[in-house]
Formats: sequence, structure tokens, C-alpha cells
Amino acid sequence: MVDSDTQASAEELEPDVSSEVAQPDFDHLTGIVTDGLIGALGGLVGTAAMSVVLFVASSVNAFEMASFGILAELSGLAVLFPGNAVAVGFLVFLGGGMVTWPLLFAAVSVYLPGRRFATKGLPYGFVLWTGFVLAFSQGIGGGTVTLALYAFLTLVSHLAYGFSLGAVFDYLSDRPETLV
Repeated sequence: MVDSDTQASAEELEPDVSSEVAQPDFDHLTGIVTDGLIGALGGLVGTAAMSVVLFVASSVNAFEMASFGILAELSGLAVLFPGNAVAVGFLVFLGGGMVTWPLLFAAVSVYLPGRRFATKGLPYGFVLWTGFVLAFSQGIGGGTVTLALYAFLTLVSHLAYGFSLGAVFDYLSDRPETLV
């Protein structure tokens, strides 16, 4: 009788690990907010890296900063701030780079090639570039060389955006309370 009591108590003390598989907890608001902040910070760093290359392109007349004014006009904010349409357009551009594109990157990153987020950011930046190169080409003049320089420098800027965004995701995703 003592042996059966010992066996029963030993079985009760052993945890059943077969049914306890660690699952991400998507219900914690802190994890969701933390992931949002990681995405916004990654977008800020990526947009800063992208802006540096766009400023270089602007200095060699391969990009028109006035193109950001189109974003202000499309959003209707140019009416509110008519004297600063380019600055307002850049803020709209920054908002998209910090909110929209990082959210999309977080959603599609599992389907992109590469092992780390930084390498996954390169094809992501390329895909974003395909729309940008057409949308912001208005006002680029000066011939074939200038157009080729515009295409090359805007591609470099988008690759810098994607890599920087992914690098921030890599760096901060190992922190506790993240879901990425």
C-alpha cells in the first residue's frame, strides 16, 4: 500500500509538458504597444536613412524636394498650411514611413526571403521603390543621365530604408514583451 501511494504522488508531481506548448500571447496590450513602438522607431530610423540619400539626390539635381508638396496637396493639408506645403508633405511622408510601411513590413516579413529582418528589408524596400520611382519622378529633367541617377539614388534610399527598418526590428525584437 505504501508503494502505490508513492507512485501516485510521483505522477501527480510530474507536469504534463505535452499539452503545454508556448504560444505568443496576443492579448497583452503591453506587447502590442511595444511592437507598435518598435515599428515606429524602425520607420523613423529607416526614413532618416532614406532622407539622407534623397537629400544627396536633391543636391545633384536628381530629385526634387518639391515633390513632397504633392503629398500635402493630396492629403488636403496644403490648404491649411499653404506656405509650407513641402514641409507638410515631408511630415506626411514621415508618418507613412513610421506607421504604414512598418505595419505592412511586420505583416509580410514572414514571406520575404532572408533569415533576419534586415535582409528581409532589402526586397521590401525594392517593392516600395517601384511605386516611389514613378510617383515622385515629376519634375525630373536634364536628360537620360539625370533620370538614371534619380532611379539609382532613389533605389539606394529605399534599400537603406528597408535595411534600417529591419535592423531595428532585429535589434529590438529580442526584448521581452514583444510579439515580432
